[in-house]
Amino acid sequence: MNIPMLDLKKENEIFGERIKNSVLEVLESGIYILGKKVKEFETQLAEYVGVQYVAGVANGTDALLLALEALGIGPGDEVITTPFTFFATAEVVSRVGAIPVFVDIEPDTYNLDPKNLERAITKNTKAIIIVHLFGKIAQMDEIMQIASKYNLKVIEDACQALGTEFAAKKAGTIGNIGCFSFFPSKNLGAFGDAGAIVTNDETIYERVCQLRNHGSKERYIHSYIGVNSRLDELQAAILIEKLKYLDQFLLKRREIANHYTHELCNIIKTPSIIQDRTHTFHQYCIEIADRNQLSSYLNQKGISTAIYYPIPLHLQKAFRYLNYQTGDFPVSEKVSDLILALPIFPVMEKTQQDCIISAIKDFAGVAE
Repeated sequence: MNIPMLDLKKENEIFGERIKNSVLEVLESGIYILGKKVKEFETQLAEYVGVQYVAGVANGTDALLLALEALGIGPGDEVITTPFTFFATAEVVSRVGAIPVFVDIEPDTYNLDPKNLERAITKNTKAIIIVHLFGKIAQMDEIMQIASKYNLKVIEDACQALGTEFAAKKAGTIGNIGCFSFFPSKNLGAFGDAGAIVTNDETIYERVCQLRNHGSKERYIHSYIGVNSRLDELQAAILIEKLKYLDQFLLKRREIANHYTHELCNIIKTPSIIQDRTHTFHQYCIEIADRNQLSSYLNQKGISTAIYYPIPLHLQKAFRYLNYQTGDFPVSEKVSDLILALPIFPVMEKTQQDCIISAIKDFAGVAE
């Protein structure tokens, strides 16, 4: 049995002719940039997550970059974030000339640990980028209290967490700005790159709308040095159709995750579930000491695996100029050595999952 990390081809069969018809509608309209489909998707996403404003952008990385620029973060400023995340989270901080400051993670959630937050704050700290990693929301009440105490802006990197909730609020809506990616593998995936910024602040929204369009609100009149980062009309049309299935797909992810945990929790470390902090399982990650051996064993049986993330950001070559050393963030470093992602996707069949579970039990020498 060949089991991929995700199966987009099979997933897309669910939408049938709906996406084809929606794309054809765009093609026939002759309007391909910031047309009615983008506006329609922005309105629907705003309603889904529960915010006043949504601005579609070209991808999740641009969403983070434009969020920083909309808040006026620049040279000399410090932005606190986690070293255990995808590179883009800290990359954008450097791109605006600011300094990434890392804070270690909680061992059970892999999210930034609020207990370590205050000691990293200096007079130059202007913002915190919180990552809701793998679809599990961070400890936002404590984080927001600290941010308020020091008058810091909070950007939520919710690129992996659309639909995740904390105390009845959806990820991306708790801080000043929420950033989403619709990369094909995400909870809501486009047929290419796409992203969005969400906020309840009209000033932030209006500035993002200008920044994404060369700093322009009126054609050929430019208030800011912006970029070309507009959500594509075709991708918006696709996302409108896929958004209708999002909650159904998230429920399926949770069902698959629950089955994994029920079968494997006595063999390996499985993802934790914390009260009031939901998990939408963008990834299902386990920890095991002989991670590389297990990965090879599963791959030999046709079972795909992935490592998110093998090198924490503070040890990446690109961030050597920050002068972090091995041992500075022990939890992140330990997790990087142990973590392994198993296949999980909404159209996954139970026979596929049972095959994976059986293979892991065989590897661990556990009789079924």
